[in-house]
Amino acid sequence: MKPATVAGWHRAGFRLYWRWRSGPRGGRPKISEEIRGLIRRLAEENLDWGAPKIHGELQKLGFVVSERSMARYLRRIRRRGDPGKAWLAFLRNHREVIVAFDFFTVPTVTFNLLYCFFVIQHGRRKILHCNITRHPTAEWVVQQLREAFPEAGPYRYVILDRDSKFDAEVITFLKATGLTPKRTSVQAPWQNGVAERWVGSCRREILDQVIALNAQHLRRLIGDYVDYYHQDRIHDSLEKDTPHRRPVERKPSPNAVVISNAGLGGIHHRYSWREAA
Repeated sequence: MKPATVAGWHRAGFRLYWRWRSGPRGGRPKISEEIRGLIRRLAEENLDWGAPKIHGELQKLGFVVSERSMARYLRRIRRRGDPGKAWLAFLRNHREVIVAFDFFTVPTVTFNLLYCFFVIQHGRRKILHCNITRHPTAEWVVQQLREAFPEAGPYRYVILDRDSKFDAEVITFLKATGLTPKRTSVQAPWQNGVAERWVGSCRREILDQVIALNAQHLRRLIGDYVDYYHQDRIHDSLEKDTPHRRPVERKPSPNAVVISNAGLGGIHHRYSWREAA
C-alpha cells in the first residue's frame, strides 16, 4: 500500500481518538427538554427579557438550572428573530395611524417602463393616492405626497423602503407634515407587507390581464382597479369586507334572483339581488 494511505488512516484514527476523549464525562447536567421548551417560550413571549430575568422566572417556577448554561442555550435559540417580531408588533399596535408608499414598474406595449407610485393606509387598506410617471424623481415624489396629505390628518407613521428616490428632501417633507418615517431593513420587503400585497393583487387582478398602451391608459386602468378594490373586492384581513365597507344585501323577496355586474372590462364581477321580472 502507498504511504499516503497509511498516513490517511493514521489521521482518521487520531480524529476518532480525540473525539472519544472529548466526549462528556460528567460535569454539569444537560438542560432538560422541558426547561428548553420553557426558555424558548419565555424568550418568544418577552422580547426584551435577557438571561437574568428568564433565569429568575424559572427559579420562581421551581426549576434548578445554572444561569450560565441557560444563557448559552438562549443565545442559540433567540435574538435573530426578535427585530422582526418587534416590527410586527409595531404594525399591529399602530395600524390605524400608519400609511405606506412605494413604487412598482409596468412595461407598456412598446416596452417603455412606467413607474406607478401609490400611498396606502394600513387600517382599512385604502389607497390614498396613486399616479404614473416615466421619470420618477424626489421632487415628483414630494409633489405626490403633497396631494396625498394636503393637511394634517390622523396618520403618524409612514413606512418606506431605501429607494434612492426617497432621499433627504422626501424625509424632510414627511417630518414637516407631522409624519414619522420608518424605513424598512435592507432586502426586507415583508416589512412593508401591506404595500407589497397591494402590488401583487394589482398585478394579478388587472395588469397581468391587460397590456398598458401608455401612461394615460395605465392611469385609467389603475384608477378603475382602485375603485373596484375599494368598493367591490372582499378582503380577508377586513373580515370579508371592503375598504369602503360594502353593506350586506339581504334577499328582498322570495322571487329575487342573484345578478352579476361586470367590472374592469369583465375581468371581475360583483353580485347583488334583483327582483325577478
